[in-house]
Amino acid sequence: MTEPYAAKHYAARAQDYVASTVHSQGRDLDRLESLVVGKKLRRVLDIGCGGGHVTYRLAPHVGEVVACDVTGPMLDAVAQEAARQGLSNVTIVQATAENLPFEHGSFDAVFCRFTTHHWSDALAGLREARRVLAPSGMALFIDVTAPPYALLDSWLQSMELLRDISHVRDYTVAEWTTMVGQVGFVLQSAGTHRLRMDFESWVARTKTPFERVAAIRSLQQAAPDEVTRHFGIEADGSFIIDVSSFQVAPL
Repeated sequence: MTEPYAAKHYAARAQDYVASTVHSQGRDLDRLESLVVGKKLRRVLDIGCGGGHVTYRLAPHVGEVVACDVTGPMLDAVAQEAARQGLSNVTIVQATAENLPFEHGSFDAVFCRFTTHHWSDALAGLREARRVLAPSGMALFIDVTAPPYALLDSWLQSMELLRDISHVRDYTVAEWTTMVGQVGFVLQSAGTHRLRMDFESWVARTKTPFERVAAIRSLQQAAPDEVTRHFGIEADGSFIIDVSSFQVAPL
């Protein structure tokens, strides 16, 4: 199998994501953990686990967490950190979201945080998540979402792609709502909060080359007032994004 583009891009960045403050903290992680506490779930799946922060939150409350990602070194880093934390119920599996190597209905819950925007085919990945989820299961998807206005959408995607060439798309809330319905989920709840991105750590985490960092700053400095206001672009390039959570269940 050809190595996925995102896997090539993130192989050298594994430890940066394990250590990332943005990824290791947040109200969305708190909410995710609250969904499993006291439920005695047998087996749950963390799709696109990245630095493993969802996995670490889930593991103390469930029977087994399967941490799945396309990037081998990322999974190695997660396994090492899980061992360091004494989490013996974490299993790592290397696979794409669009082709999960699991049986139908084999998970009590599926979670996915900050990774859908890397998938080559979001609809296929969501369809796979639906397939491996038990009929009585629950799922929660969390990701950066794009504004519903074309101008703001274009500027967000441009900054994201310059910073991280494995970026595919931050979907709008409307696109998310449509996609989860198309694959056989019912949307139970959705919410959005704003998150400040510190520019220096944002580009350092992906090891963005100097010339593309300069291009992002050039874009920001030339941005229309509407863009500057919406994203709260600061003098050093730091800005604000929308993060949305979608809790779903099988139809």
